[in-house]
Amino acid sequence: MLERVAEGVQVHRSELLENNTVVVHGRDGVLLVDAGITGAEMTCLADDLRELGRPVVAGFSTHPDWDHVLWHAGLGDAPRYGTARCAASLRDVLSQPDWKARVAEGLPPEIAEDTPPALYGLVTGLPVGTTRLPWDGPEVRIIEHTAHAPGHAALLIEEGRVLVAGDMLSDVFVPMFDDTDDPVEGYLAGLGALEGVADDVDVLVPGHGSVARGDEVRARIALDRAYVEDLRDGRECDDPRVVSPRPGWEWASGIHDGQVRRLAGRDA
Repeated sequence: MLERVAEGVQVHRSELLENNTVVVHGRDGVLLVDAGITGAEMTCLADDLRELGRPVVAGFSTHPDWDHVLWHAGLGDAPRYGTARCAASLRDVLSQPDWKARVAEGLPPEIAEDTPPALYGLVTGLPVGTTRLPWDGPEVRIIEHTAHAPGHAALLIEEGRVLVAGDMLSDVFVPMFDDTDDPVEGYLAGLGALEGVADDVDVLVPGHGSVARGDEVRARIALDRAYVEDLRDGRECDDPRVVSPRPGWEWASGIHDGQVRRLAGRDA
């Protein structure tokens, strides 16, 4: 289940939404980024790491969406980090007495019974402005930005030249906007932050979909930018993720339709 994408970096892909959990090898164990998404899949991941003799020594959630803040007892009790804004958003969720029911309502029905809530969202916020992940392993740069979700951050694994992009730069999902006053400009600013490190990247791991390498990294950034600018300027969308999605992903084009309606409502 673990696929090597660079020296010391592996990916474990979930089946339903093609979530990519990233495993970064350090001296005494591994960093686990965006663990998910079903109990069976996380058990499989824990078993794989146990067979390798590699305990989880740190976790990181790129943003507070449900499928990026899961955990499993088999992965141990290592500290799980996120940005300060990511952690604050999760605290707001967990402070609600009916949070489990609210989270369950948002789960795909196919996996609702196998998505464990017990360790959901237990993320420690790093101090505001933190740019390096505190762990005993390869240098990991934190690139916080304003796209998609509160406190969203990408991680740049500098030695391996791997960018872990969270819910951006996917080949199956178009850019998905946060519910802010100006989601389009916020998203473009986030893309600018990722473009600013593109020269240091050989491998891109999106939150969902396939890994990109070499020139495809900048091509993914350009595709996302074109999509956002087309929506901003009212142009007809010809993004392949909308007009010719991969088989089985036709439903994802509905995300685009919803965003068009949402932006039209803001401008009304």
